[in-house]
Amino acid sequence: MSGARQTSSPPGSEISEPTRRRMVDRAVAELRRGDAVMMRPDRGPALLIHAAELADRTTMDRIARLTGHRPMLIVTGQRAVSLGIWSDPTGVAVVAGGADEDPEAILDLVDPARVLTTHHRARPVPAELLSGALAACRLLKLARLLPAVLASPVERPVPAERIAGQADLFSVSAQAVDAYDAMVAEDLRIVSEARVPLKDVEDARLFAFRPADGGREHLAIVVGEPSDPALVRLHSECFTGDLLGSLRCDCGDQLRGAIAEMARAGAGVLLYLSQEGRGIGLANKLRAYALQDQEFDTVDANEMLGYDADERVYRPAARMLGLLGIHRVRLMTNNPEKVRDLVRHGIEVTERVPHVFSSNGHNEFYLRTKRERSGHLL
Repeated sequence: MSGARQTSSPPGSEISEPTRRRMVDRAVAELRRGDAVMMRPDRGPALLIHAAELADRTTMDRIARLTGHRPMLIVTGQRAVSLGIWSDPTGVAVVAGGADEDPEAILDLVDPARVLTTHHRARPVPAELLSGALAACRLLKLARLLPAVLASPVERPVPAERIAGQADLFSVSAQAVDAYDAMVAEDLRIVSEARVPLKDVEDARLFAFRPADGGREHLAIVVGEPSDPALVRLHSECFTGDLLGSLRCDCGDQLRGAIAEMARAGAGVLLYLSQEGRGIGLANKLRAYALQDQEFDTVDANEMLGYDADERVYRPAARMLGLLGIHRVRLMTNNPEKVRDLVRHGIEVTERVPHVFSSNGHNEFYLRTKRERSGHLL
């Protein structure tokens, strides 16, 4: 049915939080499967957007046909700087120079694993499109895709709602995208728990947390009966380090070392957070690894992909601790940002407990980068 997926309301109208969460989740799914989405800012024209890394000639022709404009290629400031065509790593930029005519050139521009063979330049996003462009790149990050978007404004006399309905496109508001992380964190709840004896400590329980929209789940390993202040470790999932024993990072050592230390202390809480690769996802982390093999460090690699050096958020961790009845912690970390973020979200950090492990010959460059560029106290 025409417009069946048009479940959103016009900008400025009252939209409930569950509806806004659902809008973002649906938009993420549409983008990941290679479809276009209508992005509607509070002010200015809507943007018809598509993930640049999934674009082809058919996609580009369809966007032009629906909006009357050839799509622009919009990338994050970090990606534009890494291309040598921009000077401001914040915000977003339009890449100009014929990229909107050639899908292969688009891939060259957004994927640093490819060789850039032609010259391009960058220009600012038009002011009236900036809100929608920023939200579009943020939505691509939530989708764990490269944060580069093909976008075309939808201007009168053809309303965005009519185009979305006729083309069976889903719409999402920029406001919902901007509020998504906070909404999902505040909506986390414990959905299950069980006793799970571990190799280093038999007295352990596992708690699963899930937002009401059924999104990403986080876990908590609770050792013994934590007292006040509780010994706590925030650990972002690392498939390669935690499960495969990769030597490229120290994540596996930190995970097992934290559990062993809690066993020695008799109690503690390890939060296992679903934010692989510093929040960029496993596929993009592997892309970053390939760049590191070319002697770029982990900060440069993330930024070459168009991401911030660290995309992780710790508001979910604060919510999880609150649900476990923990409000004061001794935090096992070398990362001062974790301390600041927990405090920002209402958790009192009474002590930072160093959590350092020796290098193994493969991760010396990685550990030095964390110390020298990310401010870790190693």
